[in-house]
Amino acid sequence: MSAVTQATHPVHKPSKANRNGESLSLPELRKLRPAHRKIRLEGVTIGERISDAVASTVGSWTFIIIQSSLLLLWLLLNVISWIRVWDPYPFILLNLLLSFQAAFTAPIIMMSQNRQNAIDRKKVENDYTVNVKAEMEIELLHQKIDALKEQEIKQLIDIISDLEKKITLYNTK
Repeated sequence: MSAVTQATHPVHKPSKANRNGESLSLPELRKLRPAHRKIRLEGVTIGERISDAVASTVGSWTFIIIQSSLLLLWLLLNVISWIRVWDPYPFILLNLLLSFQAAFTAPIIMMSQNRQNAIDRKKVENDYTVNVKAEMEIELLHQKIDALKEQEIKQLIDIISDLEKKITLYNTK
């Protein structure tokens, strides 16, 4: 087998272990295309979708501005008494509503964070697989380049030996 053929066929030889300890060859890694897949976890439930929606809503400036405006309106209407006061000064009802909101949004946000952590772990695993694949491709390219260099050196040695023979033949005449 020539040096070029050897360099083009060690594809099955190198293998790297993935995070689960399984060994993947370069052709197996090539089948895992595309590298830029959108990360999706199987079986996203309605609850997970709702928790993501609540977390993205509560964590926005729009929510903060709307909630601050409503709180200010609540306070003004109850302090100035433009209409009948439904929650006098210590604002017990407002405190109850805000406690109720905090009691439900905190666990929902934590559920969304747990889901995001699972997505991030999957992204890290995909990045690792892509990096292993790139490393193996680079190793293969290095082998091909080395084989081509060896072939060129062999050709140059053959040319030099032919020239030496011609020079000795020319000098003997």
